[in-house]
This record gives sequence, structure tokens and C-alpha cells, in this order.
Amino acid sequence: MENKITTIMNVNENEVRVMRINNEDYISLTDLARYKNPEEPGEVIIKWMSNKSSYDFYSLWEELFNDNFKVAESRHFKNESATQSFTMSPSRWINLTNAIGFISKRGKYDGGTFAHPDIALEFASWIDPAFKLYLIKEFERLKYNENYQNEVEWSVRRMLTKTNYKIHTNSIKDNIVPILTNKQKQFVYADEAYVINVALFGQTAKEWRNKNPNLKGNIRDYTDILHLIVLSNLEVLNASMIDNNIKQSERLEKLNVTARKELSILSKDKNVLGIKKLIDTKRIK
Repeated sequence: MENKITTIMNVNENEVRVMRINNEDYISLTDLARYKNPEEPGEVIIKWMSNKSSYDFYSLWEELFNDNFKVAESRHFKNESATQSFTMSPSRWINLTNAIGFISKRGKYDGGTFAHPDIALEFASWIDPAFKLYLIKEFERLKYNENYQNEVEWSVRRMLTKTNYKIHTNSIKDNIVPILTNKQKQFVYADEAYVINVALFGQTAKEWRNKNPNLKGNIRDYTDILHLIVLSNLEVLNASMIDNNIKQSERLEKLNVTARKELSILSKDKNVLGIKKLIDTKRIK
């Protein structure tokens, strides 16, 4: 499962996003390029990637650190890079060589081109050596600061202690989890994770993928913090019922009732809302 967190650095009064995917940092080249051309940052990136010395650097980086890099395709481009007509873009490079040093994303808020810090620093040096020094200073501060993941994890643990009390002291208000059909109740699920998914989301992971063929990951990757909290509680409850030899059909119904009750109670809980606000902030103070 892809674990992604985005934070923002202030580099010489310029906002630069850092996207951390599975504990690997990628710095926004698009944001860095705006320092040179605020209107057309994509053109700045393409111009740099089409430069022979730049090409030699980022292609060598892939050879050194990417086991799945398509070296043959890269060497074909190497001959072209010495010509004035050579043009390279992030998406073309990624698609043709299986590069991992760049990430090209679409989106209004988190879209653009991101690159591994080694590559991003080389790019910043090409833009302006002084700007690169500001970037190094801010990136080092970011690395040694209490990172965003730890802030979120600490706050979640602290707030969950408070929310668990609410589960036992409030009554059900609204049904915001699908009620199980007779077919779902009678079906035998080979994977216990499917039992949890059906109880909480009203569908298995496979059913969700069939409905969302263009999305990567699984249903749990796209849910909100409220459902993740309840999901964690359901996993504990299900494990306890398994230990007590309660049959699956009975467990499924119990989990579904519990999920609807907890989601109803916690949907307006201030501590859960606080967690959501913290996650949505996406900034390191």
C-alpha cells in the first residue's frame, strides 16, 4: 500500500512541496521551476532535461539506483542528447525507461513533476546556485525536524483514547454503513479481511476493484480517517470473536451493527475532527 504524505517547505519565500511516498522523499521540480518562470514551469523542466549535461546526470542516477532501469533505451537517448533537437520530458522519460527518479502527477493541488532530492538539487543548481543553497538548508531542516508522520501518529494515538469512551456512552443516531443483504450474510469469505470490508463498506476488496478499475491500491487506501478508526476497532473485535469460536456469519452481522453504531457516534466527535484537521493541514510548523 502506498503511504503518501505531502508537506511544504519555504525556500527563500517560495513554497516548495515535498511528497513522501513510503518513506522516500520527492521534491517538486514544478515549484522549483516557478522561481525561474512562474507562468510556464513545465517548460523550464523540459529545457533542463533536454540539456546534455543534465541528461548525463539523471540517466546515471537511474543506472546507479534503479534495478529495473531500461539501460538500452537510455543509451539510445544519450546519442540524441548531444543534438540541438533533443527534447526530453518527465513523462516521456518515465514511460520509456521505467525511471524512478521522477514522478509526474496530474491534479489541481498535488500535481506536477517531483524528483528525488539528488536530482532536485541538481535542477536547483542549474536554475540558480544561490537558490540551491536555500533549498539545501530548508530540506535539511525538514529532515531533522519532527516529521509529519510522527506528528499524525502521535495525535491519533492520543485522540483515540478519548474517542473510545464515546463509543460506549452514546446511542446509534443514523445508519451510515450499508446494511447487509441476506446474500452477504450467508456467503462464506475465505479471507477475514473481506469480512471486515463487507461489514464496514458493504463490499469486498475485489468488488471495489471491479467498480474502480482505474484506481491503484484498495478500498482502504481511499477511505477517510473516521472509517479507518472504526476499521481498527472492528479488527480487534473480530479477532476476539474468532478466539471465542463465533461462526463467521454471526461475526459479520455483529461487526456490521458495531460499524454503524461507531460511525454514527464518532462522525461528530471533536477529537476525530481534530485528527482530520491535522491530516488536512499538510504543513510542518
